[in-house]
Amino acid sequence: MTPNFVRACGLSELEEDTPKRVELDGTPVSVVRTEGEVFAINDICSHANVSLSEGEVEDCSIECWLHGSSFDLRTGKPSGLPATQPVPVYPVKIEGDDVLVSVTQES
Repeated sequence: MTPNFVRACGLSELEEDTPKRVELDGTPVSVVRTEGEVFAINDICSHANVSLSEGEVEDCSIECWLHGSSFDLRTGKPSGLPATQPVPVYPVKIEGDDVLVSVTQES
């Protein structure tokens, strides 16, 4: 299945290290601009059902504000307890000022 990219937001809307929550095809996504790149990660923490976009971004990771688990923005893998399960990450393309994200799963 080919990724289906949809517009998540404008590149100019993203502040460095400040997550932006968007909903794409019913999927909550946190879009983050950090270290010169843009990442898209599922916005729901795998440990507790809370929004990751309310957390802090540092060293290419996003931290869950509730219990402090951090997730790598590149892989979705947790870097510390209490989370043990990764969260999905999504492909990102930049076209002009548009940030495009694909939340469709490869098959």
